[in-house]
Amino acid sequence: MTVDLAALGAALDDRLRAADADLAARFPGERPVRQPVHTVYVPADRYDADLGSRWQAEALAALDEHGGGAEGAADAFGLPAHLAADLYTRVRAKLEREAIEDLRIDFEDGYGARPDDEEDAAVDAAAAGLLRAVEAGTATAFSGIRFKSFEAPTRARGLRTFARFVGAVARDGRLPDGFVVTFPKVTSVDQVEAMLVACQQVEAAAGLADGAIRFEIQVETPQAICGPDGTALVARMVHASSGRCTSLHYGTYDFSASCGIAAAYQSMEHPAADHAKAVMQVAAAGTGVHLSDGSTNILPVGSHDDVLAAWRLHGRLVRRSLERGYYQGWDLHPAQLPSRYAATYSFFREGLPAAAERLRNYVGQVASGVMDEPATARALADFVVRGLDCGAADEQEVHVLTGLDRPAIDRLAKRSLA
Repeated sequence: MTVDLAALGAALDDRLRAADADLAARFPGERPVRQPVHTVYVPADRYDADLGSRWQAEALAALDEHGGGAEGAADAFGLPAHLAADLYTRVRAKLEREAIEDLRIDFEDGYGARPDDEEDAAVDAAAAGLLRAVEAGTATAFSGIRFKSFEAPTRARGLRTFARFVGAVARDGRLPDGFVVTFPKVTSVDQVEAMLVACQQVEAAAGLADGAIRFEIQVETPQAICGPDGTALVARMVHASSGRCTSLHYGTYDFSASCGIAAAYQSMEHPAADHAKAVMQVAAAGTGVHLSDGSTNILPVGSHDDVLAAWRLHGRLVRRSLERGYYQGWDLHPAQLPSRYAATYSFFREGLPAAAERLRNYVGQVASGVMDEPATARALADFVVRGLDCGAADEQEVHVLTGLDRPAIDRLAKRSLA
C-alpha cells in the first residue's frame, strides 16, 4: 500500500488552513522599517522646537570636554583601542548629523501632576513646537508623546492630553512622520482594548484614517509579565492591539519598585529586569513589535571623573542590551548621547567583519568553519541593516565586505517589501 501524497497533502492543507492564516496574521515577521537606537524622554514643559539643537550642542560640548579626542576615546568610553579613533570620528559625525533619533515629549512621570489648565497649555505649546520643528525640517526622525496611564486616578487626564495633542498635530488627515504615542503602566489586556477604542474615536475627531495612531506599550508593572492567572499578559496585549502596537518598552524603575527591589539595587541588569525582558522578547518574537530597554538614572554630570564613570556605566549597559537583542533604550540627558553612540557603534563595528564574511559565504555557498542556516543568515543581515541604519557602517564598505548591495541585504533580513 502506498500513501496518496497528493490527497493527503490536500487534506492537511484543508485541516491547517485556519491555523496557517492565524499564524501569518499574528506573527508576520519583522517590519521593514528602521528602529531607532534610543528614545529621548523630555518633560513636556522643557520641550520646544529648538530642543534638538540644544541637546546636540550640549552633547558635543560634553564630548569635547571629556571625550579625550580621537586619542583618548578608548579610555573615556572604555572602547577597544584599535577602533577608538574611528569610533570617535563616527560618533562626532553622528552628533552633528542626528543627535536624537527618537524623541518622546513626556506628560507622565517626567512631567508630574499639574492643574488641568497648566497641562492643557503645555500640550498646546509642545504640539506647536513639534509642528514648527517639522516645518523647519529639524524634527527628529521619530517623535511622540507619553501621556498619563489608564489607571483609574490618571485616566481622564491621560485621555485628555492624548486627544488634545493628536488633534493639534494632525494636519490634512496625517500625523507627523514617525509619530507614536507611549502607553504607560499597562496592567491589563482590557486597558489595551480600551486604548483601541480611544484611538478610533480620536482618529475620527482629528480627521485621521483608521489605524493612523500607533502606540508603544510600556512594561512597567509585574502584572504585564505575570497576570493573575499566571500567564504572560504582555503577549496577549501585543495581539490585542490589532496591529497598532509598534514596540514594548521596559520601565526600569517602576517595574523594579513594584517588585519590592530596594532603590540602591534597581537597575537594567537586575535579575528581575532580565526575567521581565526575556518574557517581553519571547512575546514580541515574530510579531514585528520592537523591543526597547529602559534607562540608567546615573547621569554624566559633575566632575571629569564623574562623567567618565557615568559614560562607562551607560556604555556597558547599552552594550549588554545590544548583546541580548534589545537594540533600543532610553536616554535622559544630552551627555548620555556620546556614550549611547560610542557603545552602539562599537558593537556594530566590532561585529561587522565576521558577520559580513559569514553572510558572503552563505550567499556564495562557500564552505567555511561555520554552517549557517537561513534563520541565522537573516539575523546576520539584520545585524548589518541595523549598523547601516544608525550610521555605524556605510553602504560602500558593506558592499565591499559582503558583495551585496543594500536592497539585497534588506531582502535577506526580511526588511524589503519586494
